[in-house]
Amino acid sequence: VGGANLKAALLDGNGELQQVLQVPCALWRGLSELEAAIDMVLKELAFKPAMHAVTMTGELVDLFANRQIGVRSISQVMDEKLTGSKWFYTGRFDVDASPAGVSGFVALDAVDQHWRHIASANWLASASYTGLQLQRLQKYQHGLLIDIGSTTSDFVLLENNQPACLAYTDASRMQTEELIYTGVVRTPLMAVAQKIRFENSITSVAAEYFATTADVYRLTGDLLAANDIVDTADGQEKTPVASARRIARMIGHDVEDAAMPMWLALAQEFKLQQLIRLKEAAVSHISRIKTSNQTSKIVIVGAGVGCFLAREIAALMNMQYIDIAELIEKPSGNTSEVLPDTLMDIAHWAGVCLPAGAVAKLLHNNLN
Repeated sequence: VGGANLKAALLDGNGELQQVLQVPCALWRGLSELEAAIDMVLKELAFKPAMHAVTMTGELVDLFANRQIGVRSISQVMDEKLTGSKWFYTGRFDVDASPAGVSGFVALDAVDQHWRHIASANWLASASYTGLQLQRLQKYQHGLLIDIGSTTSDFVLLENNQPACLAYTDASRMQTEELIYTGVVRTPLMAVAQKIRFENSITSVAAEYFATTADVYRLTGDLLAANDIVDTADGQEKTPVASARRIARMIGHDVEDAAMPMWLALAQEFKLQQLIRLKEAAVSHISRIKTSNQTSKIVIVGAGVGCFLAREIAALMNMQYIDIAELIEKPSGNTSEVLPDTLMDIAHWAGVCLPAGAVAKLLHNNLN
C-alpha cells in the first residue's frame, strides 16, 4: 500500500507467481481511494486469495496526523476489505504475535503494538526476497538492491545475500541515504536541480511545481506508458509537446521558444542530475563491502519503474548488473500452456511491484 499506487501479487498454493497488478491510489485524498483501489485489484485477480500479506508505506501521506494513525487506518481498511486471513509484515522475524506463529508477520490485533516495525517496511521485504533469490542463483556473494520507484529510491546493501542495513526507519534511512526521495514519475523537477544547463548556459530552475520527472522520462523514452499512471503537474495531456511545455516553464520559457531537440537536451540534463545523485549513493553503499579484488562477486540489482537508471548506474560504475525480473521465479507448472510473452510480462511487473511479490513470497515461505 503506497501513497500513490496499490501493488498486488498473486501466488498459487505452491508459492508460484500468477498475477501482478498496479493501480493508482491517491491515498492523500482519503481512505476511499484505497478502498476503490482494493476493489479494482480484487476484480482483476483470477481467483480469490485465501491469505493476504500486507506491507505499506502509505502511512506517510498527509491524510494522517502521524504514522501510527496511518498504519492503524490502512490496516483496518485492509482487514475490512479483504476476506480470509490477513498478516501485516513487520520485517522483524523475532516477532511472533499471531495465533498461527507466523514469524515476521502479525495479525490486526497486534498492529498497534508493532506499528513502528510495520511502517514503511516494504523495502525490507524486497531486500530479503532479493537476497534469497541471489542465494539461489549461487553466483554472487554480495549485492546492492537499487529500487527506483515513482517517488523514492531505496538502496539496500546485501552482504552474503543478507540485508546489511544501517537504519530501519524512514527518518534514519534518509540520514544514511538508504532512502532518497527522488523517483522517475512524481518528483518535482525543482527537487532534482536548482541550476541546469540549457543552450550552453547555466540557468536557475524555478521553485514551482511546473513539471515532474515523468515529463523528463517521457521525452527521453525511458518511461513506459504502462508505468505512467499519475496525473501531470498541470493536469494536462502526456504528449511529448505537453511534457516539453512543462519542462520549458521550469526555466522561464515557452515551448515555442526552441525546437523540440532543445527540450529533449534539457530533459537529458535533468536526467543527468538525478543520475549523478543516485550514483553517489550507490558508490557510498558499495564501498561498505569488505572485499579485496572480488568485484566479480558483487552485483547491482535493479528494480522498480526506474530500473533503467539502476542499469545506467551499474554501467557508470563498471559493475555487473541484473534486473530483478531475471531473478523472479516463473510458474513451473503447465508452462507449455503459458505464452512466453505472458511469463515475461509477469516477471516485468513483479519487478515494478517488487514489495508486493516479495511480502507474499516471504509469508508463503514462513508458513511452509
